[in-house]
Amino acid sequence: MTENRACGSWATPIGSADLVRGALRLGAPRIEDGWLYWLEGRPDEEGRQVVVRTALPTGQLASDSFAVDEVSPAGVDVRTRVHEYGGGEFTVRRDRLYFVDDADRRIHGGTIGSAVAPLSPPGSAWADLVVTPDGRWLLAIEERPREGIEPENRAMAIPLDATGAAAGEPRVIAAGHDFYASIAVAPAGNRVALLVWDHPNMPWNGTELELIGWGPDGATGPARARAGGVSESLFQPRFAADGTLIVATDRSGWWNLAQLGDDGLAPIHADAFEVGRPQWQFGMSAWTFGAEGGVVAAAQSGGLDRFVEIDVESGRSRERPTAQRSIGGLTSGQGWLAWIGGEAERGAAVMLMHDPGGEPMRVRESSGLVLPEDLVSRAEAVELPSRAGRTVHAFLYAPRSGSQAPRSGERPPLLVKSHGGPTAGASAALDPRIQYWTSRGFAVADVDYGGSTGYGRAYRELLERSWGIVDVEDCVSVAEALAGDGRVDGERLAISGGSAGGFTVLAALTFHDTFAAGASHYGIGDLEALARDTHKFESRYTDWLVGPLPEALDVYHARSPIRHVEGLSCPVVFFQGLEDKVVPPNQAEAMVDALAARGLTHAYVPFEGEQHGFRRAENIRTALDGELYFYARVFGFDAPRPDPVRVIEPA
Repeated sequence: MTENRACGSWATPIGSADLVRGALRLGAPRIEDGWLYWLEGRPDEEGRQVVVRTALPTGQLASDSFAVDEVSPAGVDVRTRVHEYGGGEFTVRRDRLYFVDDADRRIHGGTIGSAVAPLSPPGSAWADLVVTPDGRWLLAIEERPREGIEPENRAMAIPLDATGAAAGEPRVIAAGHDFYASIAVAPAGNRVALLVWDHPNMPWNGTELELIGWGPDGATGPARARAGGVSESLFQPRFAADGTLIVATDRSGWWNLAQLGDDGLAPIHADAFEVGRPQWQFGMSAWTFGAEGGVVAAAQSGGLDRFVEIDVESGRSRERPTAQRSIGGLTSGQGWLAWIGGEAERGAAVMLMHDPGGEPMRVRESSGLVLPEDLVSRAEAVELPSRAGRTVHAFLYAPRSGSQAPRSGERPPLLVKSHGGPTAGASAALDPRIQYWTSRGFAVADVDYGGSTGYGRAYRELLERSWGIVDVEDCVSVAEALAGDGRVDGERLAISGGSAGGFTVLAALTFHDTFAAGASHYGIGDLEALARDTHKFESRYTDWLVGPLPEALDVYHARSPIRHVEGLSCPVVFFQGLEDKVVPPNQAEAMVDALAARGLTHAYVPFEGEQHGFRRAENIRTALDGELYFYARVFGFDAPRPDPVRVIEPA
């Protein structure tokens, strides 16, 4: 029997404890010597990351269960902070594991199950680990601190002895550019490829492909540029078995694959989908070589991922139907494909599929939470008009419950989600955090505003010099369109986002009056302070998003919410990690002080030990429950108050 209750206060089996209990962050699958390895982040262990593995099945049939063993040393947090976002934290060759220990930032290695030893000297941070086919060299990207100036990035090679231990000091194999990433080694061991770029570019703006001749004794010459440029983004270079180098390029307007020849890059195919991603982290992979030749790719369009087979000779592409809606970290080996995947009604998992012709197997679930079918709200892809005449893409989730329904005549409150990046994108795969809201009676709109990825370079470039304008207009337009259609309550519109999405939240609340409340998770309030205080990787990102300094200082001031708090007239809650180096706490604290001075309803929830994004189970819970409680106070429904959230209201 259905019970009618106020939206927001519906009874639901999805609690914040359910979302973090046994929850895992899964990433970086690797296939090596009969094993499938991956990286596992554990909120229940204060966010510690570990390397685990399971044996590959002996046949093609789906397995009901996989025995999983932890192979990184007990107590070690396998993590790198190069570029702050990390990636490429570990690699495996045969029975040897190489990884970065977050405690000392050094590379460690050794035989699995035995003692490990440091391979890199102290002082620098390391990422993007790759072992050459002969096992004689460990290649990696070094981020070397320098006094008074930004750190130096270099491509390095560590010689290894027959046991896999360091056999000498690291050698520089490429230096001089601001950034290096995406190391790849030819199967014959005679060439090394990598991507480079320089300020003010980000890797999705423009990169170059460099090649280094290689032999048993290391580099045989300097790194030489072979493709790319300041206005062409390259992604994920890889060598085929015959030595052909393939890389994704967006010169056509879409990240499609091309192969390197004597005259540069030659397109392999021409499709309106992306076989590339914005490189926020090292080690990203959206395509791999198939067992029967050709390429298997995670093609993205319209915010959805799907498997596509691409014939390198003919350029023809063919979709391989699966239930997958998000596909990350795609890799292959020994007749298998592995990836991190999510479906419309099932959350992220480590996936494994025999190639070709196998059925996907779920090796490791990101969560043990099993949602009843009548509770799951599926993403509805919508296209809505923007105030500026653009088409805005979003995934809309309607409130859904097997036992609850709105009171007579009640329309649901809307929570607009603004993703981070801002060069990133929303996903249609099941996200239990969205179900947390929809099962309580909220509608949720996850907006792919202009500048998001998955829609081609032209859509991505809508944000050039327009951050704080295009993204804000699009989020506002989605909320107004849904309210205008009567699908949601126009008096109960909220907006939430983290990092760059938090900036969109604060700008929408400051410069528009559409929303009645908002939540900023480690969001940006002061663009000038962001450009001045942030880390090297993003230190010139705002040149493209806003404009170069000091020439565009007036624009920075005009778009910074902290400088226009007089326009902020609705309640806001802030959640902030106190060790955040991407968006330091002083940004949130300045906004909180301004709200307090104006007597506006607000809350500030700082988290000790957290950085940019929350990793600890108790803090993830507090951020979710605290945001719900804040909206309950603003919109007038019942929700429990989590400690330590305190809402400050006008006397």
